[in-house]
Amino acid sequence: MEGTKPVNKKLAAALSGGAVLVLALTGCGGDDTNEKLDSWAEQVCDAVQPQAKKIEAANAAIQKETSDNSTPEEVQKTDSKAFQDMSDAYKAIGAAVNKAGAPDVENGEQKQQDAVKELNSISASYASLKKQVDGLDTDDQAKFADGLKDIATELDKLSKSGSDALRTLEEGEVGEAMSRQPSCQSATASAGATNS
Repeated sequence: MEGTKPVNKKLAAALSGGAVLVLALTGCGGDDTNEKLDSWAEQVCDAVQPQAKKIEAANAAIQKETSDNSTPEEVQKTDSKAFQDMSDAYKAIGAAVNKAGAPDVENGEQKQQDAVKELNSISASYASLKKQVDGLDTDDQAKFADGLKDIATELDKLSKSGSDALRTLEEGEVGEAMSRQPSCQSATASAGATNS
């Protein structure tokens, strides 16, 4: 019988894909300044940074739970909290992008709306994963492992999809403006550090 351990590793791998999404929000680029855009980028970056840390911490918690000999109850509790944290974080990032308004670039309003919609959708997906993990039967290890497999599959899909609008938002001048913000630079640095 397959235990929860290999499945947990799949879950952790799928989750690390999700972390890439936040990094998409912390681009690098040139240095042509546009004060309006810089101000927009600063507002977004300052709001994103604590959420990026929250998502990293949730990822780390799941990774840690997979490396220990954890009981299904422990895995369920950790994953449930991590998914809730991620859902909250993406919702907060969406709210920050919404509050910042449209960036001062061509099609800025459309790009901003698409990104907010995408972030809210990602948030809803994590909320749904939390419900799924909460509903798993921890008394039956085989059933629990099967349930985790389904969640890992969903997570994998989530990590592969869903950041197109964010990438579009950050193309060109917007990405360059974000790369000039200390809070976006430190979000990238701290995320990079956790992978080493």
